[in-house]
Amino acid sequence: MAGKNILVMHGGGPTAVINASLYGIVAEGKLHGEVAHIYGAHGGPSGLVNGTLIDLGAMPDSELVRLRDAPGSAIGTGRDALAGHYPAMVELLIKNGIDIVMPTGGNGTMNTCALLQEAIDEAGADIQVIGVPKTMDNDIAEIDHAPGYGSAARYVAQSVGEVCADVHSMPIHLVVVEVMGRSAGWVAAASSLADACGQGGPDLIYMPERAFDEEAFLADCQRLIDTKRGGVIVASEGLHDAAGSPIVDPIMEVERETYFGDVSSHLANLIVAKLGYKARSEKPGLLGRASVALRSQVDVNEAEEVGRAAVRAALSGETAKMVGIQRVPGDAYAIETNLIDVERVRLIERCLPDAFINEAGNGVTPAFKEWAAPLVGELPSFVSFL
Repeated sequence: MAGKNILVMHGGGPTAVINASLYGIVAEGKLHGEVAHIYGAHGGPSGLVNGTLIDLGAMPDSELVRLRDAPGSAIGTGRDALAGHYPAMVELLIKNGIDIVMPTGGNGTMNTCALLQEAIDEAGADIQVIGVPKTMDNDIAEIDHAPGYGSAARYVAQSVGEVCADVHSMPIHLVVVEVMGRSAGWVAAASSLADACGQGGPDLIYMPERAFDEEAFLADCQRLIDTKRGGVIVASEGLHDAAGSPIVDPIMEVERETYFGDVSSHLANLIVAKLGYKARSEKPGLLGRASVALRSQVDVNEAEEVGRAAVRAALSGETAKMVGIQRVPGDAYAIETNLIDVERVRLIERCLPDAFINEAGNGVTPAFKEWAAPLVGELPSFVSFL
């Protein structure tokens, strides 16, 4: 069958909507006669290296449509070390008849896009590269927000709202909730939306954009004890001190990946040891990025559209571009997709801007909540007679 062959490769941790982007790619590809096959690399780039490609176009539509609601990555993903392997990858793309490759991931994956394009150009091959953004951390540059973030934000907002209701019912301790966020506090900041649930939001939010000060933290906690007898604190896993050192020694570091120590437990222990007050820690961990039960429908729809836009961009002849999401100005929330040179986003981490962090560095501003609310959608309202 004549036509172009597309290969999708997932990189890095899955999100609650990565499969929605995959569905968008396959569904859009099927609309265009010039697309012959759509493959998925099993387990990320290693699937290409090992020759384990999944023929997505051959899957029945009844299975493909279920991708929109599936957690994890239906084709697998990975954190493969690719340095030095790009020329070999190009040879494999040629061998497998791939015309368009679509790496899906964050700023590290966009670096893969750039390096792969360089190897393709050096080989004189006619292969296009289109990056599909994905990260719950929301730290990709040049876009308003990344697919995967809205669902992670909704999960943490509603989950923290439920914890706030629990503590409001029996204010006898401080609860520290740790959320993901290596270098950027977007997910932690989203916990502020918990106040929409009607039982108040977190009392304190600590993000890696501000150096952690133990004395200031304990003073903040003491005020909560004195005024409320209980409270909820949200902390990002990437908290560091003024010298840039993590407040808890990392368990392990592998290239760009850091396996953080238990920040929430550390902070709860500080409260107990230094203030002599009850404290406990909670750490949703992977639940915060895997949950489809609490995902954002806005996120699902946008993730699918990003996948569809990637196919349209490739068929129009674009290469070395990432699909972006931009917010349309106006009172009503709306977005549009655009294309961004991968050189402008590779390995660049986008942190929370100062305008979104309060002056004390232990919470967010109204501007952040106004920005984030449409991505999360309407949250449940909890009743209380207290």
